[in-house]
Amino acid sequence: MWKKKGNIFDRQWAQLPVVDCISDNMWRIYYSNRVENKSYPKFIEVDPQDNFSLINHCDKPILSLGELGSFNQAGVMPAEIVKFNNKKYLYYIGWSNRVDVPYFNTIGLAISDDNGQTYRKFSNGPVFGCSYKEPGYTGTISILVENNLWRAWYLSCRKWQKINNRIEPFYDIKYAESHNGIDWDPKNITCIKLKTEEGGISQASVIKENNKYKMWFSYRSKSGYRKNKNKSYRIGYAESDDGLVWARYDNQGLDVSKKGWDSEMVEYPYVFNNGNKKYMLYNGNGFGKTGIGIAELSINL
Repeated sequence: MWKKKGNIFDRQWAQLPVVDCISDNMWRIYYSNRVENKSYPKFIEVDPQDNFSLINHCDKPILSLGELGSFNQAGVMPAEIVKFNNKKYLYYIGWSNRVDVPYFNTIGLAISDDNGQTYRKFSNGPVFGCSYKEPGYTGTISILVENNLWRAWYLSCRKWQKINNRIEPFYDIKYAESHNGIDWDPKNITCIKLKTEEGGISQASVIKENNKYKMWFSYRSKSGYRKNKNKSYRIGYAESDDGLVWARYDNQGLDVSKKGWDSEMVEYPYVFNNGNKKYMLYNGNGFGKTGIGIAELSINL
């Protein structure tokens, strides 16, 4: 089971942590910082050998927001990092505003040629957005590269509904492939389906061990999840033999604490192996308003 190690960065609005393990004694954790309702990409560096102590905090955005009318003019939120061919691919969620619904998301890409010292946006448009194959918006994404095939499990939102005078999105986890990490082919395969009472499944975090795919994700109810802790986000778990058909075992995920910064909700897991240990970065109350926590798997799944 997961053992919580505490809140390692308690700054307000440190959403959607994504880790790049630079060395044995330094992790770089990218996150999204919300300022005046816009999301900016920043990072911290911590020492895992010294109780995750803070080494460095880059409070300056590493990427700028897009121009007026662009897919990322309202936010750039790091979602996944992939190391490939001496480059680092940082996928991010581009936020834009809509008139009919509150917002719209698509996935952009920034690339580093200098081991993460700097990043440049690959394009002025998204690399994975709305199309005839994916008619909704795309959000969080988890990527594995296997035999030069890029496999992705991503948030797909194809429905909005007005509930209690509030427009609510419905999203689940679907699957896509690419041969270069840039041109994506959505397969219209739903990997983690919504249960009857659920309204959102987000932030899949997928690893492969012993020929088995393992996914952690956050799930919530259709409505009331902002104020009712019993309907707010929890972290679930699923397994698959092929990465396409999954079985849920949510009791092996992560639940809220009895009190404190993650007592109302836990969400946006990022699971990774480092050395002989497995870690999970995640957010707590307020969708990341209370900072970033970390948990360690004490009994291997």
